[in-house]
Formats: sequence, structure tokens, C-alpha cells
Amino acid sequence: MLKLLTLDDVAVEGKTVLVRVDFNSPIDMETKKILDETRIRTHGEATIKELVQKGAKVVILAHQGRPGEPDFTSLEQHAVILSKVLGKRIKYTNDIFGEKVQKAIKELQNSEVIVLENVRNFADERNKGTPEEHAKTEMVQKLAPLTDLFVNDAFAVAHRAHVSIVGFTAVLPSVAGRIMERELESLRKVLENPEKPCVFILGGAKADDSLEISKYVLDNGVADYVLTGGVAGHVFLVARGFDLGKPNVDFLQRKELMRIVPGIQELMQRYPEEIKAPLDIAVEVDGGRKELSVDELPTNYPILDVGAKTVENYAKIIGNAKSIVVSGPMGVYEKSDFVFGTKRIFGEVANSQGFSLAGGGHTVAALQKLELSNKISYMSTAGGALTEFLMGKKLPGVTALEKAAARNS
Repeated sequence: MLKLLTLDDVAVEGKTVLVRVDFNSPIDMETKKILDETRIRTHGEATIKELVQKGAKVVILAHQGRPGEPDFTSLEQHAVILSKVLGKRIKYTNDIFGEKVQKAIKELQNSEVIVLENVRNFADERNKGTPEEHAKTEMVQKLAPLTDLFVNDAFAVAHRAHVSIVGFTAVLPSVAGRIMERELESLRKVLENPEKPCVFILGGAKADDSLEISKYVLDNGVADYVLTGGVAGHVFLVARGFDLGKPNVDFLQRKELMRIVPGIQELMQRYPEEIKAPLDIAVEVDGGRKELSVDELPTNYPILDVGAKTVENYAKIIGNAKSIVVSGPMGVYEKSDFVFGTKRIFGEVANSQGFSLAGGGHTVAALQKLELSNKISYMSTAGGALTEFLMGKKLPGVTALEKAAARNS
């Protein structure tokens, strides 16, 4: 499936290693403080720690937010958190490739680490382009001659053909970091030759990718079943011919999700047994939970969860599964009356004896809230990159590493 090099294929002692990580973290909009250190800790405890222990001189590239957005900040506090994770002082510079940075990189000693400024301060960083085109940018031209190896550990942004993701692969020996490697190995387990039965669970508030994912995994014989909940479940119910009621239809129209209904209908005709939509739903009435069979639709209340019949139906399928992919909760799990569907379905996944992969911000947050994350075989922090991979799309960051591997083999 993938032919790329990893840290196992290179010697790094005494080498200056440029590492692209994904430190992008939730930020408190008022205090600008990082709210969740998970991504920094994950990269720190795996790839960065290994490089330090092997005596590499480590230069960190990362981004935080987007220019103009409230969470667009420097990486100074990320460096402080990384210092805690590694138990040693981490250097930080408020520049990306100027003279100060160049001097600091040249002065690095073995096992020292420096975090460079937010790469999105570089105006050309988010331009799309080929590795060869990006290799001509000032950032690559200034940093590449100072380094011996490029390590891409940022799977979560591998779907972006940005300078810091693909540009260095054209001019430096390039390998996948441990997090990138883990993500790809886990995805291989569920996409290349999954143990059967294989079940995909699609939920959450973002349903625009549900058709493409379902189509890819069913047409390619990856999934035996696709179970839908959350907003995806709403769209699939509409495709089944159910009128959800004005507030729910209005929501789907505002989100421009009605456009995928014809495609879902066509897919359901081809896979009538494999695709499952909710049998019942839960709405909020007078501040409490009320369950309705789908035959009782339409409703004048917003649909906030799946019901008990749906849970029992899905639980039987999950119980027999050998491979499970979870993307999105079953409802508005943040509300105590509507966590039921997510709690039960995610609980079934956690108790499964099969291999389970969960991904996406809300999926991970829900699993952590329900204290089930340690029972999932692999937790992916990626969002867009994971979704595109599940749709069968090639990720520029991964393709660039494959090309670099072919060139150096």
C-alpha cells in the first residue's frame, strides 16, 4: 500500500534533523493559553524523544491556527510544554529562517531541540504546489542546507500540499516519523485487507463526507456494514424517504447537505443490506428526552440522538465485527439526556475483541469524556487527513515521502 522510509532506515546521531509535527492545539480565545496538550505530548513522547535519545540535533517546524483567526499564535508556549514532556530545556526562536535561526541551528549540540516560530507566519507556507515548486521557496532554500534529514510526523496535515509538508522532501532525505508511521499502519489495517466483518460507523455534526466514505469502502469491498448516526444519520434517513420535520430539514439545507441525498439513494439501492440508518431517534421535549420511531416522523423538534432500537440493532453488528472504524458520535453527547446513543455504541466498540480505529476531534473528545479511549486499538487525532484517506484520496504529504523513498532507494 505504501512504500516510504521510517526512522528505522536512517542513522541520526550527530545529524541535524528537521521535523514537521502537528502541534496545532485548542486555544482559549481570551487568555490565548493552550487548552489541550495532547498533540504536543504525542509527538514529544514518540518521535522527538527518540531523536533526542539517539543524539540528533532536532529542529521543529509546526503551525498553530491560521492567519487572521483567534487561535493564530506563536509557538513559545508549545516549546514550554514540550520542555515538560521531555524533561529538558527546549530552545525557542520567534523566527523561521532568518539569520538568528540559522545561527541557532548551526550551534545546536547533539540531543538539543529548537522550536521555530509558527510556519504560517511565512506568507507562502499555505500555497499549494509540488515538492519541486516549494523547494524553490525561501523557507526551504534557507533551512534545507542547514539540515541533513527531513522527518514528516504530521499526518493530521498531510492532506495539505504546503511548503513545510512537501517542500523539503524534494531536496533532503525524507522519512516518516513515528506518529505518521502509526497512523498509516493503523489505516492499512482497516483499508488494505481488514479482518472481516468490517464495520464503519459514521456520525458527528459534519456529514458532507459520509457519501464519499461510504461509497469508497463499499465499492472497494473494505466495509461489510456502514452504520449511520448523528447528522449523517439524518441525511441517510432523508435518502430513505423520511420527512424529518421542518427544523431538521432546514438544518440540512443550511448545511447544504440535501445535495448529497440523490447519491446516497443510489448507493442504498446498490447496498440495501449493508447501509444502516437509524430505526428510531430522540428529540428534546419540555427539557427532556423523548424517543420516536422513524415511522412517527416528521417531528417539530430537533433530532439530537439515536434511540434504543437503533442502538440494539447496531450493537449486534458491532459485536460480530473484527475491524471497526468510528468517525463521529451518534448525537449531541454534550447534553446529558442525549449521550445515550454515543455512550452505548462507543461502549460496544470499546468492548469489541476486534481492531478498532477512532478518529476526528469530536470522536476523540467523546471517547475521552466517556473514559473509553484506552479501550480503542488506535486513536487518531487527525481530522481532514483521516477523512480524505478514508475516501481513498492520496495525501500530498504521504505521496511526497513515497517519492523521496523511491529516489533514495
